[in-house]
Amino acid sequence: MAFTRKEKEVIVNRYKEWVDNSKAIFVLSYQNMTMASVDEARKQLREVNGEIHVVKNRLFKLVLDEKGMEYDEDFWEENNLVGFAFSDAPSVAKVISDISKTNIFDIRLGYMDQNKISAEQVKALADLPTLPVMRGILLGTVMASASKLVRTLVEPARSMAAVVRAYSEEAQTA
Repeated sequence: MAFTRKEKEVIVNRYKEWVDNSKAIFVLSYQNMTMASVDEARKQLREVNGEIHVVKNRLFKLVLDEKGMEYDEDFWEENNLVGFAFSDAPSVAKVISDISKTNIFDIRLGYMDQNKISAEQVKALADLPTLPVMRGILLGTVMASASKLVRTLVEPARSMAAVVRAYSEEAQTA
């Protein structure tokens, strides 16, 4: 189906909006794709504030050119899906990595901060803890140091109070 120039402009603007609002972008190729597999992938990505879309390669290349993002010219010859991470890139990368374990989708490359990353780097990103887990680790580290500092500061006063109490109890019994 041919698109009019106006429809193509709308599509390119939508792609620009997705790219501008994304922390990371992941490109997947697909073979033997069914609507059930795409719907399942979309459902999983929505849960981590991500989206996946089948793109028109030539129109998506226009957006990449405008943003100055690198790609190989022959790269866009296959059928591609593009995943967008709108908040937590490792969470979306994990879902992308999980759905690529099927024989339907295959990770091709990604972009973080408009810099190209390889499929292996996308998989490494997927192995990182998610944002809530990282926040928990950081909070635990800060809290452990703070509570240790408080114990260190309070201990001399507690020891002094124990000595005073022992002397007062000794004085009362004598």
